[in-house]
Amino acid sequence: MQCHHYDADRCRSCTLLEVPYAEQVRGKEQHCRDLLDAPGLSWLPPVTGPESAFRNKAKMAVAGTVDQPTLGILGASGAGVDLRDCPIHSPGLQAALPVLASFVTTARLAPYDLGSRRGELKHLLVTEAPSGELMVRFVLRSQEPVTRIRKHLPALLSALPRVSVVSVNLQPEHKAVLEGEREIVLTPAQTLTMRVGDVDLHLRPQSFFQTDTVVAAALYRQARAWVSAVDPASLWDLYCGVGGFALHCAAPGRRVTGIEVSAPAVESAALTAAGSGLVDVSFVAADATAYALAAATVPELVVVNPPRRGIGADLATWLERSPVQHVVYSSCNAESLARDLALMPSLRPVEAVLLDMFPQTRHYEVMVLLSR
Repeated sequence: MQCHHYDADRCRSCTLLEVPYAEQVRGKEQHCRDLLDAPGLSWLPPVTGPESAFRNKAKMAVAGTVDQPTLGILGASGAGVDLRDCPIHSPGLQAALPVLASFVTTARLAPYDLGSRRGELKHLLVTEAPSGELMVRFVLRSQEPVTRIRKHLPALLSALPRVSVVSVNLQPEHKAVLEGEREIVLTPAQTLTMRVGDVDLHLRPQSFFQTDTVVAAALYRQARAWVSAVDPASLWDLYCGVGGFALHCAAPGRRVTGIEVSAPAVESAALTAAGSGLVDVSFVAADATAYALAAATVPELVVVNPPRRGIGADLATWLERSPVQHVVYSSCNAESLARDLALMPSLRPVEAVLLDMFPQTRHYEVMVLLSR
């Protein structure tokens, strides 16, 4: 991939850009093997997608001035570096960002300045669905600009008819946190529909979703294949988010329960299940570890897709001591995965696959099937 921002030393976020892509993938898989290899573990071929124009979400720090805003990152001095044509973003995102930059000027949304702690607009977060529809989120310091955004919103929707969801996120604190807890949705539509394989996932503004839709689809297909081969009568999807694994692994007669701490994500997952007629699939808003430790009955198979820290000692120990026969563990951090696996020696790694969700960086996803 060629990037003129990298060549000009304006942005070095893609730390592996000078490494040939095939070599990147080999290096990531070797890192996985060094951490996870076990007797009898079989590795499937690595899963890759496009090495550029793959990201379905743009997280743009806003800087500069009202009349000349920058959308991108902040340099070492705190000044904005404009990356609205970043080549890892999908073509749809690249086309939308200049229009959104113009909207910043039209709605007089003063970019937030770190040094003076003045201004309002901190970030623009834009997500594109496979259909081309967009979700746009304005991360603001306060509600002061909301009236102006509402006033000019019809013009934005006319200029970008692919936008289906627009919201404001309030992040009043002066610290390195991307977004706050409060969200104000400004459009009738509350969710963005992400068609992944044969499942329509409904993303709310604060929902988590994988940044590469092509590789995410492969992730769910592989999980479904493993689950289908085991054919459990009951399944838990812990850290289920909007239900990606649970909904892809549903089957007639199989009891599937998704557990996620975010109530809005659970609402989205339940919406998909109801729309798909999946009567044996349900979702619970709860902490994954607390839910497992308090459960009166346990399933035959558990899917876990935790954040980078992993599932932790309490849940890993519970899985080790439980009668659960199989675990599908999807991880974005092989080091925390290795720590968790060490606490579950009775659950042997049988098959594993590297999924390169983040080309040009050292990050990746790895998924492992464990059998007792």
